[in-house]
Amino acid sequence: MKDTDLQKLIEDISIDVFGKPFLHLSRFNSRLRTTGGRYMLVDHSIEINPLVFQRYGMEELVGVIKHELCHYHLHIEGRGYRHRDVDFRELLKKTESPRFCKVLSEMNKKPPLVHLYKCVACELEYRRRRRMDVRKYRCGKCAGAIMEM
Repeated sequence: MKDTDLQKLIEDISIDVFGKPFLHLSRFNSRLRTTGGRYMLVDHSIEINPLVFQRYGMEELVGVIKHELCHYHLHIEGRGYRHRDVDFRELLKKTESPRFCKVLSEMNKKPPLVHLYKCVACELEYRRRRRMDVRKYRCGKCAGAIMEM
């Protein structure tokens, strides 16, 4: 799906569900990590995470678009557009829009990469998530040299 297809889809959903036109730009933003989309207050544009469509399909994409259009139309009208506002929650229910999108982040599912180091003298092992320069550090127990395993 391209940005032009997304623009057309958002315009159609806006007319069909809200009865109002979407007059600004929309685009995919692959840098979004944990959110399905976002409404930009400054230029009234909508950005959608392409992973929503790739992982969950058209139904979830339409849900995210309706959610962002709730922010859009309420902000344009000068009503409460934030998640905590009553106007926003009522419009979500009225349009059957989801409050949250499905999980997109894979950060918690991957085990952390571990680097293993060992003291040459006392053989004490060190496990680190980040790499370290063994020339700069010594063993905390015996002050011996450290080597990478």
